[in-house]
Amino acid sequence: MESGNGTKISNFLLLLGLSGESELQPLIFGLFLFMYLITLFGNLLIILAVSSDSHLHTPMYFFLSNLSFVDICFTSTTIPKMLWNIQTQSQVITYEGCITQMYFYILFAGLDDILLTVMAYDRYVAICHPLHYMVIMSPQLCGLLVLISWIMSVLYSLLHSLMVLRLSFCTDLEIPHFFCEIKELVQLAYSDTFLNNMMMQFGAGLLGGGTLTGILYSYSKIVSSVYRISSARGKYKAFSTCASHLSVVSLFYCTSLGVYLSSAGTHSSHSSAAASVMYTVVTPMLNPFIYSLRNKDIKRALKRFLGMETISR
Repeated sequence: MESGNGTKISNFLLLLGLSGESELQPLIFGLFLFMYLITLFGNLLIILAVSSDSHLHTPMYFFLSNLSFVDICFTSTTIPKMLWNIQTQSQVITYEGCITQMYFYILFAGLDDILLTVMAYDRYVAICHPLHYMVIMSPQLCGLLVLISWIMSVLYSLLHSLMVLRLSFCTDLEIPHFFCEIKELVQLAYSDTFLNNMMMQFGAGLLGGGTLTGILYSYSKIVSSVYRISSARGKYKAFSTCASHLSVVSLFYCTSLGVYLSSAGTHSSHSSAAASVMYTVVTPMLNPFIYSLRNKDIKRALKRFLGMETISR
């Protein structure tokens, strides 16, 4: 039965790519449930802290709250379905469900990438043009940057999804992954996938390479500007405002690069699935901790929100 020429695939068999041992399934379920709840709780606290504290109503924290929201959505596209599969002992996902999961996965991964670049630009303006920061990073520009990020990600994800819809598949497929990853899905098609492979390579180079270039350019200007500051205290203060963002960027790109290298350097889909855990689960979970532990404003806002600190009059 084919999917690209009018007949829909009835079911996909989605295999958990982390462990095939049934006795390990309860351990995997508990571990991923714990990480998922920590991700939801941590990112939600960041959003609530930023929205409830007027001192954090600045461009930097506006972008941070958007990043936290995207991280919640990003993790929610894969982990709940995987937990449901383990709990019900059923590894079946419908064709429509697989395409939908793939669409939102690409969407929120792209948003993560673009928002980190926007945050790098925000730090560049704050350090290199401090006197004009509030003028340049106006609420209108911040809203426009987030809107453009969404539009670009939606179009990028839609293009990939439409490219997959044109492919033909067998009725029953086994995807050796814990979610419908586009590369694994395309490899299972029995129609010509040349355009899909070209689009994936081009998209990865354009989105990943373009955003990384923007981040590196912003920080090259930041380093150049900080180098001209005479006092050591001034240099430390300037770099400290970038420390959390740099940590998140490093974690994001190192894990995504690990996924890319594991899929390109080995034929084992299980290795690719294991590497994807860092990218799709661990990174969104650690982001709130990185920002809250290294940022005094966030820690103060969290204490106020949780009632652990009395606001001085």
